[in-house]
Amino acid sequence: MATDTQPLRIGFVPEHFSTPLHFAQKHFGLSATLIPFPSGTGHMITAIRAGEIDVGIGLTEAWVAGLGKEDASSDGGYRIVGTYVETPLCWAISTGAKRPDITSVSSLKGTKVGISRIGSGSQVMSYVLADEQGWLSSSSASPYSDFVILQNFANLRNAVNSGEADFFMWEHFTSKRYYDSGEIRRVGEIYTPWSSWKIVASTALVPSATDKKKPADPRVLDLFGKLDQAIGYFDKHHDEAVAYISTALDYSEEDAREWLKTVRFSAKTEGVDLKVIQSCIGILRKAGVLTEGKGFQAEDMLVTGLGAQFPE
Repeated sequence: MATDTQPLRIGFVPEHFSTPLHFAQKHFGLSATLIPFPSGTGHMITAIRAGEIDVGIGLTEAWVAGLGKEDASSDGGYRIVGTYVETPLCWAISTGAKRPDITSVSSLKGTKVGISRIGSGSQVMSYVLADEQGWLSSSSASPYSDFVILQNFANLRNAVNSGEADFFMWEHFTSKRYYDSGEIRRVGEIYTPWSSWKIVASTALVPSATDKKKPADPRVLDLFGKLDQAIGYFDKHHDEAVAYISTALDYSEEDAREWLKTVRFSAKTEGVDLKVIQSCIGILRKAGVLTEGKGFQAEDMLVTGLGAQFPE
């Protein structure tokens, strides 16, 4: 685990949403080692519990599911400490380019779902989709025949074309260029019923269930301040954001500009709305991802008021 004299190790998904994090380093002096996790939030959960990263910026539903499935007596390894993106995420539902048997979302019941990792957003949202479609029943039968673990986006695309998986779910704009090229085919979409990205910190850096009075590591507060500055800059410099997204990342300029119309980052990243986490838990329980009475409750997943420890 890094000491408070070393740069934070921050896990992130190397997609368009990472642009303010890039700006925080480029323009506002954020001292951090940025570690990409192209396989997504599920991989970051494993890494933060293993002490390989200190902070993670990832999908709300995956962070909540990770703590909601934990044994209540366990530390859990991390706490949700901040809000990165206020808007919901549009998950595109994709299949292979030549899959005439899959004509619509209704064709997906009982098929093989490609996911990045167990507990990832790609798996969690497949249950939310099943709930929305009415495929969940009181029996233990899964709405799908299998979950095929494929680690990353490239493997997911290959799998739906080879037949290893029948469909997968991934963020809309990340998927779009592969629809445009004809590599994969769009079946439908589903939005998260919650704000889409949260910030978590290792329990080594913030108060935990075993040490609720532990002061927060000041580097976490510095991260919030630098991100807030970077998000303000991002909001006023869309042309620079588009230039970065369309050169350093895997997006066209047109798609980057369209994405900008759909996203709203949090003006104040420190803090989490308890109601958002409660809503997420409720839907994940309904979808069969979490079980009532097991794992952390919403209040115990969060650490709030960190800034009060360091008054200006």
